[in-house]
Amino acid sequence: MFKHVKSLQYTVRVSEPNPGLANLMLEQFGGPQGELAAACRYFTQGLGDDDPGRKDLLLDIATEELSHLEIIGTIVAMLNKGAKGELSEGTQKEADLYRSLTGNGNDSHITGVLYGGGPPLTNSAGVPWTAAYIDTIGEPTADLRSNIAAEARAKIVYERLINLTDDVGVRDALTFLMTREVAHQLSFEKALYAIRNNFPPGKLPPVPAFANIYYNMSGEGEVRGSWNSDENFQYVADPQPAVDGGDGLAVLTIPESQKVDYQVMAQRTQSDPNINPATGAELGSTPLEDKDLGSKGQP
Repeated sequence: MFKHVKSLQYTVRVSEPNPGLANLMLEQFGGPQGELAAACRYFTQGLGDDDPGRKDLLLDIATEELSHLEIIGTIVAMLNKGAKGELSEGTQKEADLYRSLTGNGNDSHITGVLYGGGPPLTNSAGVPWTAAYIDTIGEPTADLRSNIAAEARAKIVYERLINLTDDVGVRDALTFLMTREVAHQLSFEKALYAIRNNFPPGKLPPVPAFANIYYNMSGEGEVRGSWNSDENFQYVADPQPAVDGGDGLAVLTIPESQKVDYQVMAQRTQSDPNINPATGAELGSTPLEDKDLGSKGQP
């Protein structure tokens, strides 16, 4: 059960309308790193989690993300107030109104005209929100790592938005939202490491023969560090196929009922390496030395 509290989680003050900035803010409203995606991600994870502590954590943060969605949506609506009135009432001359929208950059004229200045569920480029942004897989150790990365990406987007405006009130609200992303990262990481056997994700163990091997797949000039050090890995400088000791070939056993048809098809479509057929590209090309000869250069 939800109860809407009419006051925002954080006080929002906007100094003046700015439809261009409003459009950029939509990245955190209906974008892949935005607050709606975060709320849906954590709600679905929390509803399906059997651990009471994680369930509570996920639903708490999901609910807070909805409050952040409310803050961003409110900022977008406030930044669009001036343009919204002018669009609705037609009080400004057509050319001046168009310049006031397009002059702010991006697609603010599109979101303004299509959505009347309200906060649509799109990103800053007008792409509609989609549930495909939710990458939950149902394994806590994998989902928590994904949540940590999602909060990190959201923090970076907030940093970039902060750098785009000198509106003190907007910057203040965005800084609060950015800071909460950091707090959520910490909570998710604590929850991850509260699972004692959290690596590797899932139940099945890795194959021991390949679990601690690092293959240098990029040739000479390899940079060595803890990620491929001899201390942590068996370093293979020049890996050759097949690493399992086999011949590296793909083998398929075809049922007898399908073998004859397969062999007929393979024989019918087999290439002949002994022929050099003329191609359409060759027949339609003009020799370089004849290009300036006009019709005389044609056979």
